[in-house]
Amino acid sequence: YHFKHWMLQYNKVYALEEYHHRLNIFTGHKRRIHYHNAGKHTFSSRLCIYLFLTICPFLPNCSATSGSHISSHGPYPGSVDWREKGNYVSPVKYQGHCGSCWTFSTTGCLESVTAIATGKLPLLSEQQLVDCAQDFNNHGCMGGLPSQAFEYVKYNNGLMTEDDYPYTGHDGSCNFKPELAAAFVKDVVNITSYDEKGMVDAVARLNPVSFGYEVTDDFLHYKDGVYSRYFLIERGRNMCGLAACSSYPLPLV
Repeated sequence: YHFKHWMLQYNKVYALEEYHHRLNIFTGHKRRIHYHNAGKHTFSSRLCIYLFLTICPFLPNCSATSGSHISSHGPYPGSVDWREKGNYVSPVKYQGHCGSCWTFSTTGCLESVTAIATGKLPLLSEQQLVDCAQDFNNHGCMGGLPSQAFEYVKYNNGLMTEDDYPYTGHDGSCNFKPELAAAFVKDVVNITSYDEKGMVDAVARLNPVSFGYEVTDDFLHYKDGVYSRYFLIERGRNMCGLAACSSYPLPLV
């Protein structure tokens, strides 16, 4: 599998100087993937379109270090999969080259809690968050936080659907139309930073949650299996485990 095959498969075109730079990166990744797949691991790797994407940066300035989530203190089930409980989890979406991972986490969580509350699963607009949520310390394709995006939806009086405000993968001018808002937030619940039991409690008893994390490079190569690496939570802090910042919205229905 040659670099030119990868370029054709994913419709990539590079000028001569950048071509050699990307080729060197490709060769290094290919070597690491081959080495990984030759060993004994719980997941396998492949060369894919995400190879040269920049991972959406996790912003360390969490909106809340002490949470408002009240835990039940267990006991908790060994596992929970909200996909098996009903039509509560939306399909995987593609963010492209925009650093908008925070918007997809926001909409995914809000879609789920809305479906749990109403029985109807909406597909909500990431692009509205990219274009319109800057007043809540979010930065479009340069990053943001779901907790701050939930606050935007709360005080903005709603979020439109993906059909009414489609995703472009680029920063744009805000085009929110209140009369087309399809999902609403009554309040935002934050889970105490690094409180793994609080996160487990929220997911087990209530609904999916939104959280931010950072991963090692091999996450970009993931193909299938159980990803077994540590999640690096905050740049320069050497902390591993679950998310530093996690939250979920209370839907207004």
